[in-house]
Amino acid sequence: MAGEDSARADVWIWSVRLLKTRSMATAACRGGHVRINDKRAKPASVVRPGDEVRLRHDGRERIVIVQRIVQRRVGATVAAECLIDKSPPPPPREALIPVGRRDRGAGRPTKRDRRELERLRALQFGSRPGPAPDLDELLGGDAERPAQDPP
Repeated sequence: MAGEDSARADVWIWSVRLLKTRSMATAACRGGHVRINDKRAKPASVVRPGDEVRLRHDGRERIVIVQRIVQRRVGATVAAECLIDKSPPPPPREALIPVGRRDRGAGRPTKRDRRELERLRALQFGSRPGPAPDLDELLGGDAERPAQDPP
């Protein structure tokens, strides 16, 4: 059992508001998304002051240094005093291009919707929408065509 100078990893992560619920903190530990001093942490792993805790959540990694141990969930101002945040800054919002997700149950996309999706994908992946180039263009003009089996 953890004393006053240490705490369970899942309890501490929840207490300092890195994750919203204790069950989310436990699931993150079980799923391998939490590392303490570069070692994979189980929910009952011990956290002490000075430890480095790395948490992967929502597509980004949080890196924090434990300053103080708390056993119960505390307010945001007290939680900020319990850790030093060494996380890299999140990417800017304009760098996140929407992938073109449709609402569930929206049905089949219309022709206009499909063309918009193709334009978005072309911007994101660097390809151009449209028909495939002619085989002669790809093979260099006078190149031999591969033999095709009759149907």
